[in-house]
Amino acid sequence: MHFVDECTLRVEAGNGGDGAIAFRREKYVPLGGPAGGDGGRGGSIVLVADSGLGTLSDLKHKRIIRAKRGENGGGKDCYGAGGPDVLLLVPLGTQVFDPNSNAMIIEITEAGQRFVVAEGGEGGRGNKHFATPEDRGPRKAEKGGPGDCLDLRLELKVMADVGLLGFPNVGKSTFIRAVSQAKPKVANYPFTTLKPHLGVVNVGETHNGLGHEFVIADIPGLIAGASDGAGLGIQFLKHVERTRVLLHLITVDDDPARHPMEDYRALREELRKFQTSLSDRPEIVALSKADLPDNRELYEEFRAEFAELGIELLLFSSATHQGLTEIVNALSKQVLAAKARSSE
Repeated sequence: MHFVDECTLRVEAGNGGDGAIAFRREKYVPLGGPAGGDGGRGGSIVLVADSGLGTLSDLKHKRIIRAKRGENGGGKDCYGAGGPDVLLLVPLGTQVFDPNSNAMIIEITEAGQRFVVAEGGEGGRGNKHFATPEDRGPRKAEKGGPGDCLDLRLELKVMADVGLLGFPNVGKSTFIRAVSQAKPKVANYPFTTLKPHLGVVNVGETHNGLGHEFVIADIPGLIAGASDGAGLGIQFLKHVERTRVLLHLITVDDDPARHPMEDYRALREELRKFQTSLSDRPEIVALSKADLPDNRELYEEFRAEFAELGIELLLFSSATHQGLTEIVNALSKQVLAAKARSSE
């Protein structure tokens, strides 16, 4: 399934059914009163959060979504049936916008959350509601009300505790496979990851003796200029907004023009340009691929450089699992601290 994190569509709720004009026609009741039933309510369009979804692909090609109108009322006080609601399943993290004003209408963040985005029209009243002492046989009924019709823009921002950042080929996908059950594609070429992958990391014991887990998002590889749309750019930078902690991976690249510190500075600048607050988010920096001789030999040099910035550079290998426990524990501590701050 292709990853889709934005789509536009038009939703049209059903109109209400018309009220009926009818009279009682019973034997021995020659002057029966009004008996027109009400029309049924039109169907509504309802968004429903589904924690099992991770993309908006099911809605990508549904340009117009319509609910059925309510049935008209009938004689003998028969009410028309209401139109069935149309349920649109959306993943957690979906934001709904008015495309004309760019105002956000609703943000879907909890499993099972429901939101009526287009209300069905009210059913019209039948003629029995209009009887008066002066007019006991009214020949008047209401038309059904119109249902809501509007255009929507849906955007998905993945919900995770940790955002995994770094240039292409630093080993992000391999890392998330090593610490969780996520299975992103792994290959030695840029932009292997074309969609964010979520993995749940279980921490056996924390400082309070209790088990803990957090969600980590493998954000597709970024490059300098991403905030201006270069590479996969803004399409995926927005997914970093929801994360509490950033894990920034660096490595030694075959390109002599690349340097881990410069890569780190470049991506920090892209975060700042995209959203200033992202550059202030708690982060952990780690040098990947410790199983490679060059990385092991240069680690002390890089660690000294980062220490000058007040950053402790960690070292790990997803292949041999060296250093993974230390990184997971450090992330767990940062996530718990961030959650405690947000609940204050």
